[in-house]
Amino acid sequence: MPVHMELSRIIISEVDEQQVIYLKEVEGDRTFPILIGIFEATSIDRRVKGFKTPRPLTHDLIVAVVDGLGAELQDVMISELKEHTYYARLRVRHEGELFAIDARPSDAIAVAVTCDPPLPIFVNEDVLNDVLGEQA
Repeated sequence: MPVHMELSRIIISEVDEQQVIYLKEVEGDRTFPILIGIFEATSIDRRVKGFKTPRPLTHDLIVAVVDGLGAELQDVMISELKEHTYYARLRVRHEGELFAIDARPSDAIAVAVTCDPPLPIFVNEDVLNDVLGEQA
């Protein structure tokens, strides 16, 4: 069963190679971190803070292409955790069919916060249980 999550924190470090975003359960207290790259962290941070860019960035392009093709971005699903790597799907509805596109969680979340309104983010319950088990 998927768990509805939301972006709760973005930590950008100028001295570390990897940045961290935290997702928090919408109707609960569970949270977990995802390590991401600086480009994705900066893109997410800019969107969350409402900063505009003079030209479209990659995540803007993805949203525009999906819209231009007459499809609709539905949500993000973080579906698996394998060997300390998260796997996500960007789910798109087109002509009544739902398509799941493989994506890095950082890119999928960047697309989610680029949309207006932002897309819902879901995490597979098994992933959440695995993460919380690893943190204990």
